[in-house]
Amino acid sequence: MSAHHGLITRRQAVEAGMSPDQIDRLVRRGKWTVVRKGVYAETAYVESLGSVRDQRLLRDRAASMRIASPHILSHHSSAYPLDLDVLHERPDARTHVTRPGIVGSHQRHGVVHHRAPYDAEQVAERDGLRVFGPARTACDISRDQGYLAGRVAAESAMRSGTSKAELDSIAAGMKGWPHATVVRDVNASASSKTDSVGETLSAELVISLGFGVPSLQFGLTADGRTAWCDLRLGRHLFEFDGRVKYQRVDEGGFASTSPDEVVWFEKRRQDWICGFKTGMSRLDWDEAFTIVTGGPALERVQARLTREYLDTCQRFGTDISDLAAYLPRGERPRPRPRPRSLPRYAA
Repeated sequence: MSAHHGLITRRQAVEAGMSPDQIDRLVRRGKWTVVRKGVYAETAYVESLGSVRDQRLLRDRAASMRIASPHILSHHSSAYPLDLDVLHERPDARTHVTRPGIVGSHQRHGVVHHRAPYDAEQVAERDGLRVFGPARTACDISRDQGYLAGRVAAESAMRSGTSKAELDSIAAGMKGWPHATVVRDVNASASSKTDSVGETLSAELVISLGFGVPSLQFGLTADGRTAWCDLRLGRHLFEFDGRVKYQRVDEGGFASTSPDEVVWFEKRRQDWICGFKTGMSRLDWDEAFTIVTGGPALERVQARLTREYLDTCQRFGTDISDLAAYLPRGERPRPRPRPRSLPRYAA
């Protein structure tokens, strides 16, 4: 189990000296859990995996152990080992693999098998798993899951170092494939300037208002102070507020001070930015996610943002030429990424 990230197949257990009856008793007593037919893990280890991501990694790894033919983990199943952000992934989602020599795509025992050509340089290895690299993974998700999921994956890949040219190169090789136009649309709009899934969805939400495509990471600097805002349309700014901004680092967030100090800092920051005759709207996760779910909730958020944007236009107009002297020189410094460690099995 230590050699296989907490997993063992029935054959491996028998070869190690266990009898089939011993294995079955461990399962009946709740000591072992059947992750997939013929693949087991200690129940205590399975229960220690608290996130959907870690649970999905375990199931995908177990599925891979049961496939005898050469294969590459792909789509969402390669996104997790690569630590890419994904959108709207369900806990019961299927494992995806790409295999040479099979016709079309089909599902077998909860695993989706894809037939698609690939070059050797598109393959990477993560903790003993053969997976597609970030560019190929993002393009596959765009074709399989649609524009929004694709943009989330593509921008996550770009934040990890993937270039626009790499994405475009993969897309060029998909010419004539089903939904290849979605890949091109995603790659055309994707940017490395967003910092999170929430910012990506917020950008799409602002676009849905119908007033144009917002600029990403708009900065102002004066009196030795610089502030950056997520999105800008005219003189109106849009900020995405994830809850982690207000949680301390030791609680899994980004804040190095207490929540009340973060709120006070944000209040003074907004006052300073709006002192340049700008307006601001703030979005939380539930509001940003309405661009995915749609319906009346999306309409309510769109109505609020439209009202606030038009109020700014009425008060200050849309031209920002007077702010030219206050624009920072160069791009915004990139925040340091916080890689999530893969789950480890303690022997």
